[in-house]
Amino acid sequence: MLVDLVQTTTRDGLRLDGVFLAPSGSISSAIGVDAFCFLHGTGGNFYTSSLFDDLVERLRSLGCAVLRVNTRGHDGVSTASTDHGGRRQGAAYEVVDHCRHDVAAWLTWLRQRVGPRLGLLGHSMGAIKCLYALAHEPQNAPVCAVAISPPRLSYSWFCSSPEGADFLQTYRLAEQYAANGQAGTILEVKLPLPLLITAGGFLEKYGPDERYNYLRFVSGVSCPTLITLGSVEVANNMAFRETSQAVQELATKRQNLHVETIADGDHFYNGVREALSARLEAWLRRTLN
Repeated sequence: MLVDLVQTTTRDGLRLDGVFLAPSGSISSAIGVDAFCFLHGTGGNFYTSSLFDDLVERLRSLGCAVLRVNTRGHDGVSTASTDHGGRRQGAAYEVVDHCRHDVAAWLTWLRQRVGPRLGLLGHSMGAIKCLYALAHEPQNAPVCAVAISPPRLSYSWFCSSPEGADFLQTYRLAEQYAANGQAGTILEVKLPLPLLITAGGFLEKYGPDERYNYLRFVSGVSCPTLITLGSVEVANNMAFRETSQAVQELATKRQNLHVETIADGDHFYNGVREALSARLEAWLRRTLN
């Protein structure tokens, strides 16, 4: 398969990499979108997701190009190239709010390449970034957004969950490091998911102000939006438990928001990716054509 390795520079000076894949064959798009931009999850990157591999092939077969990209939170720890030299980045060091710069840069690049009919799709933390960036900078809105399994980043929800005591223990530890002037200390945490993250980053990402709880800002996304969840992750994961009901309630109040729960779907939709792809295609045809 021939692909184009591409780069963009964000408005705050970070260089990001990605890959552009043209549609299969010469057919015009059958789904009302000429190209999708894909955003990876926590610690991911533009080239490793097998879930994205399957979704890309489905969309390309429908005449849609795909741009798979890195955000500044790619991989666990990475070194970003900036106008002022290298900077330590990756999931351990990212501030999620800065995803606005990444999304704006990539959507601008993609519009220049294929035109205005764009979609934005993200998985896990990438799904949060889709919704957050579009809610806070609506001028960048594409024709649609797809959020695949966005976790519910809610301090109050985590504290009241069965795993709440363990979550709070980690949170208090991060607070101690920050209070001692060691906010940059790397912690190996288990909840709400296993990852390496700075103490300050943990407080900023999962704190009581719930800055990244998408249930609080998804209504600010102006374009048609699809949120998917897997029934297995909803049943078993603290960041998804009872989320289907909460999102469905929001969807009853906002015409352009649609929710699909995929039976037997875990966080990576293993074994049910065809069902996920079919629901995505059906929603696009119904919503945009």
